[in-house]
Amino acid sequence: MRISLLSLAIASSLLLTQCTEAPKTSETPAAAAQPAAKPVADVAAAKALYEKATQTLFQARALSASAYGLTEQQVGQNYKAQLELFDSNTEGNLRLALGKIATELSAMPLPADAVDADNQNVMANIIGYYAGDSRFAGGYIDPWMGHSAFIINQINGPTIDMPGSMVNSHPINNEQDAKDYLARLALFGPALKSISDKFNTDVKAGWIPPRVLLDKAQNILKNYGNSNATEHPLYRDFATKLDKVTTFTAEQKQPLLQQAATHISTLVAPGYQQLLADVVATVPHARSEAGIWAQPNGSDFYAYSVRQLGDTDLTPDQIHQLGLDEVARISKEMDSILKANGYNEGSVGDRMTALSEEPRFLYEDSDQGRATLLADLNRYIAEMDLRMPEQFASKPPYAVEVRRIPVEVQDSAAGGQYTSPAMDGSKPGIYWINLADMKANSKFDLKTLTYHEANPGHHWQIALNLAQDQLPLLRRIAPYNAYAEGWGLYSELVAYEMGMYKDDPFGNLGRLKAELFRSVRLVVDTGMHAKKWTREQAVQYMAQTTGTASSDVISEIERYMAWPGQALGYKLGMLKIVELRELARTELGAQFDIRAFHDLVLLSGAVPMKVLEQKVRDWIVLQKQPVPA
Repeated sequence: MRISLLSLAIASSLLLTQCTEAPKTSETPAAAAQPAAKPVADVAAAKALYEKATQTLFQARALSASAYGLTEQQVGQNYKAQLELFDSNTEGNLRLALGKIATELSAMPLPADAVDADNQNVMANIIGYYAGDSRFAGGYIDPWMGHSAFIINQINGPTIDMPGSMVNSHPINNEQDAKDYLARLALFGPALKSISDKFNTDVKAGWIPPRVLLDKAQNILKNYGNSNATEHPLYRDFATKLDKVTTFTAEQKQPLLQQAATHISTLVAPGYQQLLADVVATVPHARSEAGIWAQPNGSDFYAYSVRQLGDTDLTPDQIHQLGLDEVARISKEMDSILKANGYNEGSVGDRMTALSEEPRFLYEDSDQGRATLLADLNRYIAEMDLRMPEQFASKPPYAVEVRRIPVEVQDSAAGGQYTSPAMDGSKPGIYWINLADMKANSKFDLKTLTYHEANPGHHWQIALNLAQDQLPLLRRIAPYNAYAEGWGLYSELVAYEMGMYKDDPFGNLGRLKAELFRSVRLVVDTGMHAKKWTREQAVQYMAQTTGTASSDVISEIERYMAWPGQALGYKLGMLKIVELRELARTELGAQFDIRAFHDLVLLSGAVPMKVLEQKVRDWIVLQKQPVPA
């Protein structure tokens, strides 16, 4: 039998409610005769703090507000002509403000209503996540990643995200939109200066990214520091968007384009050129060590990152061993499939490398080859969408599109990634594919990558989370890495269980290779950041174990160097979701409903894994209850 999620939340209230009795004291009997009044839960006050935290965060991260398609009311001001600042004072004040709200919310008694109690618990956790840990001043707060280690690196951060968000999240449909775009271009000057200030403050404190990351970051800074305004990516984007507004005449567009060119040549390009100079000046002092352990208090920062991004109580040593065990298990399964298909000689990694070089599994390195690849990805999405009702009762209201990663950042970008739709529907979810190195896109890998990034993976999960308008806003976009990336990897398993690899042994090898890859991440992330592996050790281990193209391996290892702990979330989160699903299946037997289980996981928004576990255990208990007469 099925019981609604609302009933589940109500039944869970006893498990969520905090103890609110006053502590015992050693006062006189006369004083003790008058018991202290219990603190009273205040749902309205809690909701006011949710709103305050949301506005505090997004007033400081205006481009993220655009990316999510937030309203002025949600942000608390007109933000569409604003940019963010990242200098130490501004960043410190943001973290202090969020930390104060989180502390105040955590101290409030939980209400009796289970839905309200659940919201208050999770919201306090989310806000604290954004506040970061006061022990660590280096880096910056990212609305998705939380406390990100380095404000300038080769894979993320405002130097990449600001222009990327302008291109992907600032639509131009009328004159006001165009003026807002120009206003933001004008604010690139102070925004980039604030990044320079923060970077140099971190450097003075000894918090310096590894040299290889700074070397790779220079290419991105050079691209955006192009002083030929009409060739700049932001000018091209602005011009393209203006051309699509049919109500603009040529006479109206010309002064707007001239203003954009002026802002780019006098503010945007010089700002990036200064950042490039900062990085060049820092390179001689940059670290050769790959791991975060080499930074001041770096081992403690990694332990913090493991808890936040891995969402686990396991130690780095335990995670490392888990990775090794999973590598051995998956490699054995891959070996069996390879031998069954005539590939008998060499290690699994060697055979996968040879397989990926066979012409039948390669796309042409040409415009036509890239077009064929994109068509195949769209076909995989369409085929999966027809089958989704078998496993999923709820469907997100947002579409997903496949797009190429921009050439300006493709050299250091991952093979595939996803960005969320806007809540107002103005922007779809986007599955980005890196087409720089076509040899890295083996045909047998791409079906699995598509399931991970689109449906039933990131798009399905994130778009469904966004659609839950009964939740507080921050819960709909909650940044829990192990939940989100664990779901992405879990979705690959779901696709296999649905039969999407039937009669496709090489596609299934690609799936196992992807799971092997995530298991290797446990090994190399802990290897570099806790066991003091070198970058070269990590590259060699990943390449030999997985047979992945060297271009992908290098960008992946350098990504883990920039994002300590982030790579742990995939496998750790997936293992927990599978564990909870199998617990429910075993406990409920014939009563187990996979569609109801998936609704349970997805319709409460992203949550910490311990919260998810409690939700599943509560659900099991309720499913076992007899139906009322």
